[in-house]
Amino acid sequence: MSILRQLFGPFKEEVWQQLAAEINADYVEGGFWKGSKVEASVHEWTITLDTYTVSTGKTHITYTRMRAPYVNKDGFRFRIYRKGVFSGLGKMLGMQDVEIGFPEFDDNFIIQGNDETKLQLLFQHLKIQQLIDAQPAINLEVKDDDGWLSTQFPEDVDQLVFTVVGVIKDVERLKWLYELFAELLQQLCRIGSAYEDDPNVML
Repeated sequence: MSILRQLFGPFKEEVWQQLAAEINADYVEGGFWKGSKVEASVHEWTITLDTYTVSTGKTHITYTRMRAPYVNKDGFRFRIYRKGVFSGLGKMLGMQDVEIGFPEFDDNFIIQGNDETKLQLLFQHLKIQQLIDAQPAINLEVKDDDGWLSTQFPEDVDQLVFTVVGVIKDVERLKWLYELFAELLQQLCRIGSAYEDDPNVML
């Protein structure tokens, strides 16, 4: 075992290649300007795992990100993240915390959105709760298309986005994250908030 591996653990590339092999996904090598990524297909959706770096002056912060564009049928938006020291600030700034009726889950997470009934239908799903709880840190939301993959999606296409500080190099955690995306996308279809269509076909 190399000294670098002993100090820092396995390299991202090694872990992500293993992930791609285990979930039957594509590992895409990075280049000079772009980092490597993993792309997996779930029904008609494409789920992409990558990293990006934000410069804050003298320091650079790297994030792990997972995204999946989908046809948003009714404009339903949500955000969920773990409660922490800044959760109360969010409430003071006017963001409503919706409770779904599961006390332990409600105690651990802040859930916000534009349709309380659909928030409950989405997050009362026990498998989704378990997969969210398996993530030690989570910031998951529905956002506008940002033109990624060099494609500007139609107006009714949004993306499910997960971000967390740091590079995730735990294969099991990444597999659970892919499973979470698959469950969420399918549940969004069940509650009438997504179409099971490929967003690229909508162009």
